[in-house]
Amino acid sequence: MELPVTKLVDGATLPTRAHQGDAGLDLYASEAGHIGPGERWSIGTGVGVQIPEGHAGLVLPRSGLARDHGIALVNSPGLIDSGYRGELRVLLLNTDPAETFRVEPGDRIAQLVLVPIALAGPVEVTELTESMRAGGGFGSSGR
Repeated sequence: MELPVTKLVDGATLPTRAHQGDAGLDLYASEAGHIGPGERWSIGTGVGVQIPEGHAGLVLPRSGLARDHGIALVNSPGLIDSGYRGELRVLLLNTDPAETFRVEPGDRIAQLVLVPIALAGPVEVTELTESMRAGGGFGSSGR
């Protein structure tokens, strides 16, 4: 499968896969930013993608940024629909209580994973079928 990508900003870096077989494509910053402790910042990648029909793109955090700098994604995962053609932007959150995190153009800031989706249409019914779990929600599976 191919993923059409266009550079929307001069100097933008196309997404790359670090190792053959990796699920995620690394996304790169196209602009600088500084994120103070507890702050969030929208960082542009400078690229747009054409997600294939029947798929969605999930923008996920990079584990190394989380481990080394406390950087998370505010809306993780970010969802890219197949019809979206604008710039991919990543909303980073600095969870470090003391250190400012600096982003430079070319830094890897997130990863993009393509997933197949089911385009189910909602149909109103009078009741749902029974299941073992029923209405058990948060914490219902025990520890």
